[in-house]
Amino acid sequence: MAFALVFPGQGSQFVSMGVDLANNFTAAKKVFQEVDDSLKQSLFKIISDGPESDLMLTENTQPALMAVSMAFVSVLNQESGYPIVTKSSILAGHSLGEYTALTVSGAFNLAESAQLLKIRGQAMQRAVPVGQGAMAALLGSDLDTAVKICQAAASKTNQICVPANDNSVGQIVISGNKTAIDEAINLASTYGIKKAVLLPVSAPFHCPLMESAAQRMADALMSVQIKSLQKPVVTNFNAQVTSDHKLIPDLLVKQVVGMVRWRESVIQMKNQQITDYIEIGAGKVLSGLIKRIDKDANCLNCGEVGHIESIIKYINNQ
Repeated sequence: MAFALVFPGQGSQFVSMGVDLANNFTAAKKVFQEVDDSLKQSLFKIISDGPESDLMLTENTQPALMAVSMAFVSVLNQESGYPIVTKSSILAGHSLGEYTALTVSGAFNLAESAQLLKIRGQAMQRAVPVGQGAMAALLGSDLDTAVKICQAAASKTNQICVPANDNSVGQIVISGNKTAIDEAINLASTYGIKKAVLLPVSAPFHCPLMESAAQRMADALMSVQIKSLQKPVVTNFNAQVTSDHKLIPDLLVKQVVGMVRWRESVIQMKNQQITDYIEIGAGKVLSGLIKRIDKDANCLNCGEVGHIESIIKYINNQ
């Protein structure tokens, strides 16, 4: 059976994630140390001890989640005796998780990935003054209905309101100016939406208000030599299988302002004969979304020390 490696995005983070792994495996400890060195900050201390408010800062959350996933990958590589990516068929990640997927596939090294995500987090946070942007989840909505709600809210307020994450069947996240998002929440029930919830985020990600962040990432990516991919990655912006490393900078820039097409990405992987998914890193968010999109999918998690042995056993049997 063909399997994919998938990596979580923002929202999966929690204080102490990956700490037991670092305490038990030198390979994990080295990953966290390299990330700290590359960023010239004690990010692992924030991961370990918090406070949660510091970990929730986007500029910390993004490299932190990548570091935790990469720590698990490093341990899996060491304990299995080979790079696990070589046995996988395809990789994908949700938003910042796409950087993790690209790192595992060889496009970036660990330090480059950490630095890019630090810049990405800072740029996304600074793109819109706090309080002027917002995001909301439309629960029970399909994409077409979400588009209609956004168009109505944008038209009424003359502000930006667009779908930001097509996460799964029945879960669409919208993003834009705060006034427009509030209006979309008010309109949701008239379109048959079960629940519309304002999300506790610090900026309106994946919408046109992030244009300055996209420009910042375009500059940052120009300074990195992106290497060939060992395995293809399904990219967020277009939900297409990407094997050409030369396309990566443009796709990552467009990803900042574009919708995360996670539902379509899972459908794409299913079309590529993927039956099994290994979610590597904090939480189990992606596994839940994948099961809602493809009820036949087999999802495994590698986010705790106790998962290592069973995941290696699974991979060795492929």
